[in-house]
Amino acid sequence: MLEKWRFYDKVFSLFIVTLFLIAASGISYLFDQVGFPETNIVIVYLLAVILISRFTKGYGFGIMASIAGTLLFNYLFTSPYYTLTVDNPSYFITFIIMTTTALITSALTTQAKKNTIKAQEKEAEMKALYNLTSRLTDALDIHQIASISTKMLSDALNCKASCLCFDENGDPEDFYIQQSDNDKQVHIKIEDSNDIKHHIEGIRMGHVVNQESYDWPIYGQENILGVIRIPIDNAEALDETQKRILHSMIENTALAMDRVHLSYQRLKSHEETTQERYRGNLLRGISHDLRTPLSGITATSEMLLGMTDTIDPRFDMIKAINNDSIWLHSLVENVLSLTRLQNGKLALTKEKEAVEEIIDQSVRQIKKRKKDLKIEVTMPDEIVLIPMDAKLIMQVFINLLENAIEHSPDVKVIEIVVEYDTEDKKMIVKVIDNGSGIGVKDINEIFEPFYTSSGKHADAKNRIGLGLSICETIVIAHGGEIKAQNREDNTGAEFIFTLPMEDDR
Repeated sequence: MLEKWRFYDKVFSLFIVTLFLIAASGISYLFDQVGFPETNIVIVYLLAVILISRFTKGYGFGIMASIAGTLLFNYLFTSPYYTLTVDNPSYFITFIIMTTTALITSALTTQAKKNTIKAQEKEAEMKALYNLTSRLTDALDIHQIASISTKMLSDALNCKASCLCFDENGDPEDFYIQQSDNDKQVHIKIEDSNDIKHHIEGIRMGHVVNQESYDWPIYGQENILGVIRIPIDNAEALDETQKRILHSMIENTALAMDRVHLSYQRLKSHEETTQERYRGNLLRGISHDLRTPLSGITATSEMLLGMTDTIDPRFDMIKAINNDSIWLHSLVENVLSLTRLQNGKLALTKEKEAVEEIIDQSVRQIKKRKKDLKIEVTMPDEIVLIPMDAKLIMQVFINLLENAIEHSPDVKVIEIVVEYDTEDKKMIVKVIDNGSGIGVKDINEIFEPFYTSSGKHADAKNRIGLGLSICETIVIAHGGEIKAQNREDNTGAEFIFTLPMEDDR
């Protein structure tokens, strides 16, 4: 199509050259018959060259007209007539001056015309971009931006443009917004939008050619935001100016879409922060209110256990009350610790401690509830003092041991292995069980607050889903790392955390 238009343009330009030269020759013939001097005839041909340069594109037709005008003047108005020879050698000077003047005049006219066209194109481009930007400023959502961009592109490129929007996750919607008439737009259903995403991904500045259209991606700061679609006939006929307008409009559209996405993210983040603050305040309030009665229940149940014979039927009931009160007290402490750590209100009190003592206290506390549990501890021979908040690190050990017990109900042995990495100056601790292991879908989310594995609800007993999240928060606050993985022999899980051997404060 583009080649066809270029051919027609060349034919039209040749017609203009022929028409003006014939007209100039006719006028010059009248001048000659009236007796006007030859200089007037030369001026007529120069005028024809100027007009030809004005109404044709490029320098070629102006140069052709300059040479042709000189030859016609020689052929028709110099002796001997109707030949390209001359009797008077001085005419050669006339021909040279006439041709040179015509060439210079043609070049200046063509250049002036090009400058005018460029100025007009620049004006049109700036006007189109200004109109688009001014309208996009007031757009409130992605679809409104797509609608405005589709309308402005259709007007600027004289086509029926379309726009496909992508959601916040980078997935395309199932319909296009297309300009059908001057003030009317329609939604066109897409059968396979993911196919469009597959073809457009990875193309930032270029385009994709389809059977019916050219597709240009709209890229934001991080990912693709949409696709601009131009019908194939219109896309192939775009000149350089129109391509610049297209790319500039796509960039402005991307900026507007980015702005809306960022506002969505800020709003979402604000809502999440508000919800998290309310949840933290609620949990903290409930935990504070529960601590005092739980302490009383625990102390009373322990006293009653000491006063009740083991063969008394009430002993098991009192033991269950005691176990539940201890579990609830541990839960309350975990909730308080988590909210304080997350809000930055729990300051670390680091002192150099022997990790053996921390482990011993943690094991003693666990065995109060699980007397038949066997915990094997493997320690290096040397004693190394590690900077830590002893109370918080003990809570990490208790939580990890309770987690191992929960997932190893039929296993009576849990291993704790401590190693010192003197090269990287860190302590490595492993808590290993022989239970069911960690599910594939759980391993990446196991440290999330309130997350519980095996598809159980977060409010199931002993499955509140806070212990591991607290462990991660405490270890990271100490400058360490924690991770979970299945054992290589597939007979359980192991939790590994590290602590720096030197205080970086």
